[in-house]
Amino acid sequence: MKLLALSGSLRAASHNTALLRACALLAPAGMQLTLYPTLGLLPLFNPDLEAIPPEPVADLRAQIIAADALLIASPEYAHGVSGVMKNALDWMVSSEAFVDKPVALLNASPRATHAQAALREILCTMSARLIEDASLAVPILGSKLDIQGICAHPAISSSLLGALTALQMHPVSLSA
Repeated sequence: MKLLALSGSLRAASHNTALLRACALLAPAGMQLTLYPTLGLLPLFNPDLEAIPPEPVADLRAQIIAADALLIASPEYAHGVSGVMKNALDWMVSSEAFVDKPVALLNASPRATHAQAALREILCTMSARLIEDASLAVPILGSKLDIQGICAHPAISSSLLGALTALQMHPVSLSA
């Protein structure tokens, strides 16, 4: 299973990106997780450019389409989705990249309820298939855990592995 991970944070020490990197290390056999590295390089969304999207947008779209499922982790900024994540999703709205695509949501802070709700609404509007049993908030904000610490923490690593296994049980449908 090819899994594409998107982080809505541009911070070098992002907890959400650390969660995704830990997931890559914890991925069960048969799962290949790739973290999309350049979400911050997408130009600002411009509907006039959708017919012939800029190269970074076309690349992201192609990688989403090629993935069997997506794993998205995004912080909450001012009770909403981060700007970089919203911009990336806005570029995908007019394409069929998310239609029936299995998507799991992670978050490094259980307090980020507004961003998670907004992401769910946006993804449902785009016809993504949210996998609730693979979506979770992981309380690492303030824990000082790095990627290796996340992987070594029994409860957190078990939760992440459980989410990945649940996502693996929901393959993309043949109609997508």
